[in-house]
Amino acid sequence: MRLTGTPVEGCFIVDPEPRGDDRGFFARIFDEETFRDAGLATHFPQFNNSLSRQAGTLRGLHFQVAPHGEDKLVRCVGGAIYDVVVDLRRASSSFGRWTGAQLTAENRRMMYAPKGCAHGFLTLADDTELIYFASATYSPAAERVVRWNDPTFAIAWPRAPSLMSDKDRNAPDHDAAAQDSGY
Repeated sequence: MRLTGTPVEGCFIVDPEPRGDDRGFFARIFDEETFRDAGLATHFPQFNNSLSRQAGTLRGLHFQVAPHGEDKLVRCVGGAIYDVVVDLRRASSSFGRWTGAQLTAENRRMMYAPKGCAHGFLTLADDTELIYFASATYSPAAERVVRWNDPTFAIAWPRAPSLMSDKDRNAPDHDAAAQDSGY
């Protein structure tokens, strides 16, 4: 597997390197040693599965505050998404920056989002399904949401969303004092 850095410190694009023959291929999507050597989380006590029926569905930007922050490893197993990570860690050299990448079932690319960052995605195809691994279990009291189109971040989404939850639609703009991720 190949880890490629992004403009957000500690956020990586993870590309499997398939080895194939006439039967198909084999590829690692996680390797503890590779992740540990890169300073990434190696323990994922929660695996999540998400299905979005409509293209244009937006989910996010979500994060959990310390000490419940989650490192996430996100993979699209059906359809396609535009995946976004926003750095909310005050001590980070990339605080306030964002990165995005297209993850599809075909490209098998993954996004590693470090704790202290907000994460969200926009579906680009109907019936889009994700599997993602989280380094911490979900804590409703620690969950926070930042508005998907907060002008502070000026995220260049590939299209406007057509469907989102009330929670995401009514999310506030980022307020560093009120929404400190704790990282």
